[in-house]
Amino acid sequence: MARPLAVKLAELLAEIRMIPSASYRLRARNQAPRMLKLPNGELHCRRADLDAWWQACERETPEWR
Repeated sequence: MARPLAVKLAELLAEIRMIPSASYRLRARNQAPRMLKLPNGELHCRRADLDAWWQACERETPEWR
């Protein structure tokens, strides 16, 4: 099955194993993946934005040896 183009906030948090308060702190610091606020108030993240954010996190993390 193809991956969805966007994921809900709850799905994103489960995927990256993060609690909501931590994600809100990251959003306040502009360090979270780009989110879309829908007219009904739900937050979603485009899959491409999430993948780009993951790659940026990997580049900035020093390798453990």
